[in-house]
Amino acid sequence: MVYFLNDEETFVEAASKSSASYVMVTIYGKKVAIAWPDEEAPRLSRGGSCLSIRRPYALSSRDFKAEDTVVRVGDVEIGPRGLTVAAGPCSVEDEEELVELGASLKRMGADMLRGGAFKPRTSPYSFLGMGENALRALQRVRDELGLPVVSEVLDAGSLPLYKNVDMLQVGTRNAQNFPLLQALGDFNKPVLLKRGMSNTVEEWLAASEYVLSRGNGNVVLCERGIRAPGSSTRFSLDVGGIPKVRRLSHLPICADPSHSAGERDLVEPLTLAAVAAGAQMLLIEVHPHPESALSDGDQQITPDAFGSLLSKARALWQLVTRVEVRERDELESRVRNPVRKDEGGGGRGDASLPFILGGKEGVDRAGRAQGRGAGPIAGAPSVALPSSRRRESKEREGSHVDAEVAFKRGLHQAGLDHSLWRRDGKRCCRLRISDLHEGHKACGGANNASGCR
Repeated sequence: MVYFLNDEETFVEAASKSSASYVMVTIYGKKVAIAWPDEEAPRLSRGGSCLSIRRPYALSSRDFKAEDTVVRVGDVEIGPRGLTVAAGPCSVEDEEELVELGASLKRMGADMLRGGAFKPRTSPYSFLGMGENALRALQRVRDELGLPVVSEVLDAGSLPLYKNVDMLQVGTRNAQNFPLLQALGDFNKPVLLKRGMSNTVEEWLAASEYVLSRGNGNVVLCERGIRAPGSSTRFSLDVGGIPKVRRLSHLPICADPSHSAGERDLVEPLTLAAVAAGAQMLLIEVHPHPESALSDGDQQITPDAFGSLLSKARALWQLVTRVEVRERDELESRVRNPVRKDEGGGGRGDASLPFILGGKEGVDRAGRAQGRGAGPIAGAPSVALPSSRRRESKEREGSHVDAEVAFKRGLHQAGLDHSLWRRDGKRCCRLRISDLHEGHKACGGANNASGCR
């Protein structure tokens, strides 16, 4: 349970008389309390309004915050308004080389400079980074070129060394290092949280909660690839995980195609796939001489290759964004001006649009609603539904009778607005409901007429 507090003293008093545990946090300008377990938490409602979120990542979920979060790193914004790109070497190897590379990347359009100072390598006999010297080199680039810098931190004890680093990266090996994540929450600098190489999306989001629960809402999630059987690349870039995260969480999402590719020739196609899937930031390894790099040279691209990749990625992002805006505008137009049977169209085209279920901001759900069409129910927009084809048997017809109408009636009785629209030639349900979709059975063609249970 999440409580938006309007009377902290009353809440604390109620909590002292209950066995519920809670933690208070001020985040995104709100004073909230997260209380558990769920069976005890409702007793604390005297201190504020309550929002039931049955997820282990309450603060990072869209149930808590529906609008996209914008994370600011210096003068750079990471979020839905543009494609942010951080580029640079896997490891800082030479200060002058880094300054020259940083200037080149900035001219090409990079927004931030990435560079490793302390490197967590699989073998202790590999190059482990230049340490504090690398941090000083990054600070020089930051001061001379005005590029915000991002670098990986390995442990909580070294955080004071990163006071001049604009964004702190948590690598895949530390993705569930909970003391480090809590310390980063207290350190209150933007955090780039990579997905653990064996973590599910839910575990990844739960890890971000360790930072958010300390009051630091400036977290960017980074998909860097997971280990999967039969993978043809170093790691499998979970492209499908990108839109899923955007559906479940308000936090910005970044993609790291370099680590997942393992080969520089694969970096560009994986980058474009991530952008098409909805990535809002890219983390790309660039080295002036990859063949002589001290770490991960095979996956680093040259500055020239980066320039070509960046122009393609930004062009694709603009195309995807235009399509999203156009679809949204068309959808809003169809909702406002639905085509009726008696207005022409023979009951086809827009007259066969399925319904959008508008309600509390939450999670998008889409699927097919099967069943015979019928006229609009009381209180719903007067939009004609198409008649379905004849059923081959009366028994099957009986099991599908008015499934769509029953589904709509349940939503109407729940006080949810709905209207009809069309997508990909199919009748679809587009839900923006956080607390009703789990029981939704009509979508997907369930052989019953129970609607949402």
